Amino acid sequence: MASQTGGVPEDKSSFSSKFGIHALHEKFKDSSLHDVKVKASHMKHSVGKFGNLINRNHRHDEEHEKVTDDKRTKIAESHRFQSFAPERPNNLIKWYVDGRDYFWAVSVALEKAKETIYIADWWLSPELFLRRPPYYNQEWRLDQVLKRRAEAGVKIFVIVYKEVEQAITCNSAHTKHVLRDLCPEGTPGYGNINCMRHPDHNVFENSADMTFYWAHHEKFIVIDLQVAFIGGLDLCFGRWDCHQHPMADAHPYGVANEVWPGQDFNNNRVKDFKNVEDWQSNEISKAEYGRMPWHDVAMGLMGDCVYDIAEHFILRWNFVKRDKYKRDDRFDWLILAGRDGPEEDLIGVQRPKYPVGQYINHPLSPKPPTSPGTVHAQLVRSSSDWSSGILEEHSIQNAYCEIIRNAQHYVYIENQFFITATGDQQRPVYNLIGKAIVDACVRAGKEGRKFRVICLIPAIPGFAGDLRDDAAMGTRAIMDYQYKSICRGEHSIMGQIQAQGVDPKNHIFFFNLRSYDRLSKTPSMKKQEELSGVEYQEVQQAQTSETMGDGYPGKKENGGSDDEGDNTGNFKSEHETDQKRAFEASHEEAHAGQDNRGKIADSVAKSAMSGEPKVSEEPWEGDLETEKENWVQEELYIHGKASKL
Repeated sequence: MASQTGGVPEDKSSFSSKFGIHALHEKFKDSSLHDVKVKASHMKHSVGKFGNLINRNHRHDEEHEKVTDDKRTKIAESHRFQSFAPERPNNLIKWYVDGRDYFWAVSVALEKAKETIYIADWWLSPELFLRRPPYYNQEWRLDQVLKRRAEAGVKIFVIVYKEVEQAITCNSAHTKHVLRDLCPEGTPGYGNINCMRHPDHNVFENSADMTFYWAHHEKFIVIDLQVAFIGGLDLCFGRWDCHQHPMADAHPYGVANEVWPGQDFNNNRVKDFKNVEDWQSNEISKAEYGRMPWHDVAMGLMGDCVYDIAEHFILRWNFVKRDKYKRDDRFDWLILAGRDGPEEDLIGVQRPKYPVGQYINHPLSPKPPTSPGTVHAQLVRSSSDWSSGILEEHSIQNAYCEIIRNAQHYVYIENQFFITATGDQQRPVYNLIGKAIVDACVRAGKEGRKFRVICLIPAIPGFAGDLRDDAAMGTRAIMDYQYKSICRGEHSIMGQIQAQGVDPKNHIFFFNLRSYDRLSKTPSMKKQEELSGVEYQEVQQAQTSETMGDGYPGKKENGGSDDEGDNTGNFKSEHETDQKRAFEASHEEAHAGQDNRGKIADSVAKSAMSGEPKVSEEPWEGDLETEKENWVQEELYIHGKASKL
């Protein structure tokens, strides 16, 4: 069409820019009318979520979603065990058995973080001490470490499992609020700590995708995309332990030497965690009970496998952003180098018409390739639509089955639970690790080859209560499934081995662990309680309040020790301070004339270790009967998920 002014055809795009839709869009972009349109779009998609109630495949039915699923499937099919991650050479990997060494290593690595920290946990206790005894290591409380790094400019991303509150007491809301408030607005580090909780149990926001019977149970940390920690240890109460597995933690000769303050001193069999937001309190007296010792396994990594752990975290972060925080500008989309551009869909990045939040490229600065070690390794996982927005991946089960089935000499397994199937007759159990164990044992038996499967599991799953109580119905159900997996019925592992003419007792063995200790409630300690009018549990509470108060309790700004009591403002109350003082003041009189004064160990758990003194050689104050009253034994809870072949 010719222009009436000059007879030259006008540029349509120029006309549109000046007078058309684009010009209107730019004109109203920052106006309230635009805001109304964006809010209407967001509301439409929120309401649209209810349609997912009748479309359970809603994350995989659109054409672009099918393309992404196909890309992921082809990648997995090209890798061993059908994992999303390839085999990686030249990794440096170190194992940590039990929590003491692991948490120390984590504290060192976190303190060195320069750019980013990723944390995924089932439960995270901000008040956890990474180094012990807590009174002398207060700067190493987890929240203080994260606060220091955030104030130094490190971006911290945390994903924790959002529990079903009626069943589990870990209180992820407390975790979120504490982490969020570490760096308030207007202070250094504000906005550098972001914490997501998933899955969502809000029927109005996420009615189609609520998940009650599954949990995010993985525990890992990635620091600057160069160092990672992964395994069975949550950054939470009850996990710190050492090889000796002490159960006693009363210290009448020096209460500041307590190792497990507040709710960190726990015995799930006696009483489960309760009101963990009140982390200073503890209804269990250390003078009367031993804690439940905790055995666990984790590892630290450097090398290319760290990148795969980071990719898994970013996929989960973006999925939770999409699933729960899509219209929340506090949470950004994360993009990983190598999974950017046309590959960003592999890590769950979405670009809606009206995006909320920024798109942040990670790593924040280039990371040179490294080959720090000699270990050939591969990351495997269990992940699916509800947890990561992907089609089901069970590469970890594939790895277990293939490696166990091909084992020649032995298989060693540690696991918190042992529930598996040998076929398709044990629904709703689908994992076939049990069948792989049967195949390996039967093959060895028919070949006349010496072969052992050694399994360590807890005697009883770590939940409070008497097994006969109604409240223990869930625990009894777990144990029933375990027995049916192991030895009860024709479809059990032992039943299937025996049915093929092989004696299972020659090949498969199950064990649990127990520990013992001696409480230090000596006659002199009882006398000290009488003289002071204060029970040790009250002293225990006062010490916890001093140790676990806000900031750096018991420590002056110049780093020196502070013993000024309630005048410092560090104690929870003057009453608790007075109780502790009264107990300590009666120490000399209560212990006067004792031959073994200062020689009685607060714990004798070390005697179970090679090269340590015998229990019979440990000194005690008083007669054998009073000593016998102080002996305790307890299940040594196995929480690790480890196999060795």
